[in-house]
Amino acid sequence: MGALDGRVAIITGAGRGIGREHALLFAAEGARVVVNDLGGAIDGSGDDRSPAVQVVDEIVAAGGEAVASTDDVTSWDGGKRLIDLAVETFGDLHVLVNNAGILRDRVLVNLSEEDWDSVIKVHLKGHFVPTRHAAAYWREQTKAGKEVHASVVNTSSTSGLLGNPGQSNYGAAKAGIAAFTTIAADELVRYGVRVNAIAPAARTRMTEQTPGLSDIVSAPADPSVFDSWDPANVSPLVAYLATEGCPATGKVYFVQGGQIRLFQPWTMTDTLEKDDRWTVAELQAEMHRLGG
Repeated sequence: MGALDGRVAIITGAGRGIGREHALLFAAEGARVVVNDLGGAIDGSGDDRSPAVQVVDEIVAAGGEAVASTDDVTSWDGGKRLIDLAVETFGDLHVLVNNAGILRDRVLVNLSEEDWDSVIKVHLKGHFVPTRHAAAYWREQTKAGKEVHASVVNTSSTSGLLGNPGQSNYGAAKAGIAAFTTIAADELVRYGVRVNAIAPAARTRMTEQTPGLSDIVSAPADPSVFDSWDPANVSPLVAYLATEGCPATGKVYFVQGGQIRLFQPWTMTDTLEKDDRWTVAELQAEMHRLGG
């Protein structure tokens, strides 16, 4: 018996890297998987259809069930087709893992409008569109009297939650995904849907080109040493969040190697207060108490 027996899952960006590991583990745990990947390059260009098909072939060869999708998750119609494919092929949908993404790293003064728009679109809109269509499906299931136990797992990043120079477009999108996660969790609980996010640290095409990471993500030369950057380390947490009995919702977790940590959302701490409007002169004298 697998932890995901009977669950139907869509995983976007599942042709390579972390998404591929998600798909393989989900199938090994008994899920029927829609492997979605447009097959683009790391900067989003191109559309090689083979990665999604290759992952499906691996799953089927291992005795699992999977189908490939090459729909663009930023397309309204493509996102709808993705949800429909899961339902038409496997009869239902229980899990959506939003993982697709691209990189166009540049410092702010060199960042073009296209660099900004492309990264925001793939990450932020690419999370919104499939979630929107999946949520509509689950809402209709609830209205029809069906008890829904669904899960959405989004992919944020420390580049957005903690910050990383050279990634203002990527970081802004990933911080937005964390906010999207907490709001969607509050909205969709009435339909039996839980929404969580991960901020993974692993060796992928992206991290191998990320400023500050490219030199440290290599696999250890000694195969007996635990590879903390192996992307397969991330997938068990995602699979757990996808299980029917998982209670977590509205959470964002950091995961790397054998470490899982819970993020604390933005929160207010120290306070300046008076029973009147502040003057600029007063703030000049007092703002140091708030670090300003």
